[in-house]
Amino acid sequence: MIVVKIRVVSTKKEIDEISSNEKIIHLAFRASNIDIFRLMENCPMIRAIQLPASYRRTLSKASEMFLQMQGVSIIEGDVWGHRKDISDYYNISDHAYNRMLQLSSQGLGAEEIAEEVAEEIKISPNLVRYVLSQAS
Repeated sequence: MIVVKIRVVSTKKEIDEISSNEKIIHLAFRASNIDIFRLMENCPMIRAIQLPASYRRTLSKASEMFLQMQGVSIIEGDVWGHRKDISDYYNISDHAYNRMLQLSSQGLGAEEIAEEVAEEIKISPNLVRYVLSQAS
């Protein structure tokens, strides 16, 4: 079972092909203000956008403010091992999600859980923190 599906968008051209129901998107390209606005226009249900660290640092303040005003979280991280030719989605399994909840029930804090799960399952610590915040 898949708990979280992240739509991986590799090129600017794909923005127009994305389903309007997407909630979490990983942008694998350096997005301009126009790309962010088009993305939000095409996918009004987005709750989070994940960007690699190098692209996150170059995101304009205008885009950051716009996303913040829309209630969209910006997550810094990558999708290690994802092959776009196999699937458009990067999935976080119920196993990974249950591991996060298990560690939480043991009294670990979000930072400790993020570090441990990120190492075990090879997902971004920031993504783990986001998933935990949505589970609460």
